[in-house]
Amino acid sequence: MSQPTRGATRPFGAVLTAMVTPMTDDGAVDLDASVRLARSLVAQGNDGLVLNGTTGEAPTTHAPEKAELVRAVADAVGKDAVVLAGAGSNDTAHAVRMAEQAAEAGADGLLVVAPYYSRPSQPGLVAHVKAVADATDLPVMLYDVPGRTGVRFAPQTLEALAAHDRVVAMKDATGDPYAAAKAIESTGLAWYSGDDAALLTLLALGGVGVVSVSAHVAAERFAAVVAAWDAADHAEALRLFRSVVPVIDALNGAGFQAVAAKAACEIAGLIPTRATRLPLIPATDAEVEGIRDGMRAAGLLDVALH
Repeated sequence: MSQPTRGATRPFGAVLTAMVTPMTDDGAVDLDASVRLARSLVAQGNDGLVLNGTTGEAPTTHAPEKAELVRAVADAVGKDAVVLAGAGSNDTAHAVRMAEQAAEAGADGLLVVAPYYSRPSQPGLVAHVKAVADATDLPVMLYDVPGRTGVRFAPQTLEALAAHDRVVAMKDATGDPYAAAKAIESTGLAWYSGDDAALLTLLALGGVGVVSVSAHVAAERFAAVVAAWDAADHAEALRLFRSVVPVIDALNGAGFQAVAAKAACEIAGLIPTRATRLPLIPATDAEVEGIRDGMRAAGLLDVALH
């Protein structure tokens, strides 16, 4: 893929999956399964993959595993899709090392979340992100998810960070579309929905795409939503979006996206097991059936076969 650049309407494409990290039943990262999954996701229509994020169980994978995952996936799909790597930590020095290791492993960009638990001041947040962005030549997508981090990017912080040449985009999981509308205008950043359910809303406000959990199994549908919106066929975009609501609910409704996404991938035959690492535990058989029902209701399973 060509290097994402500042000022591009969609520097990382339109539909990216926040990819799970496949694991064996004993908890080891399964690189072979990761490569197969990555290739399948790109074949489904994903423009990019985000590795080592929340859905990738980044809090419980270790630095060598993260770098190995980025290297394996970048080698497998890097010519066909953008590969973003999470460089998120509550320790700035650690986040900087993660960024450097991701760049060395072949990532095309970085996803930088606000430091969780530490809850820095807004000037501290600016300094943190700039330190990570200055560590490599890779473009940066910010990630605002205050429900997990405990701190939100303030408007003046976004404007300060948008002045950095390598900060090009935002993954917005704030649930605040009005603030997004203002920030899109004031910062010029490419705005991605970090919440599957908010995709249409943010497109209407000037957003450019989605970093999705449900796109593990519904990337083609999400891509069709964006294409219909781009074509100004808003009725079709709404119809398509409504068609995927059951799977959005099934994979996001309980709030354990990594668990649900792994179950969905197992159902779809994309990974061999839904194993996770503690403190996450795999979906129960009953939970898997609920996820299967959502996929079936969205037309993403052949009822005769499942």
